[in-house]
Amino acid sequence: MKKHAIYPGSFDPLSNGHINLVERALQIFESVTISVAINTKKPSVFGLEERVSMIEKVFEKNDRVRVESFEGLLVEYVQRKKNVIVIRGIRTNYDFEYELALAQANRHLSSTFETIFMMTDPQYSFLSSSMIREIIGLGGSTNGMLPAFIEKALKERLKS
Repeated sequence: MKKHAIYPGSFDPLSNGHINLVERALQIFESVTISVAINTKKPSVFGLEERVSMIEKVFEKNDRVRVESFEGLLVEYVQRKKNVIVIRGIRTNYDFEYELALAQANRHLSSTFETIFMMTDPQYSFLSSSMIREIIGLGGSTNGMLPAFIEKALKERLKS
């Protein structure tokens, strides 16, 4: 039985939807590692170290959550771990199709690679990091979408 989950993503920024998924995964798994990916296809607002630091701050009181970063193929990163399963959040049909293709490709690359899809809590199903960045970039409020200290840092970073 897999006792540990890996939750990979760019988390730029970490939203309340991400936090909710981790909290729910902790009801199933003994521990969760949030694995912050370096995604060269997406420009990032926050650097890797900043994202890791923000996530560590959010979960600083929970010793069942670890934060790491990785570069390269997720399947190679996961192969270096023992007894783990990857979790991915699903908000929409589009997410399902995209995540399914990734999970199948990873499974093709490694027959031991397993992915579990978790449905996003309905109150966060509309959230995406890109939407949050756009709202803040246009001067809107993201109250309730992400931790206040991350919202403040994002506003500072995106101000003209």
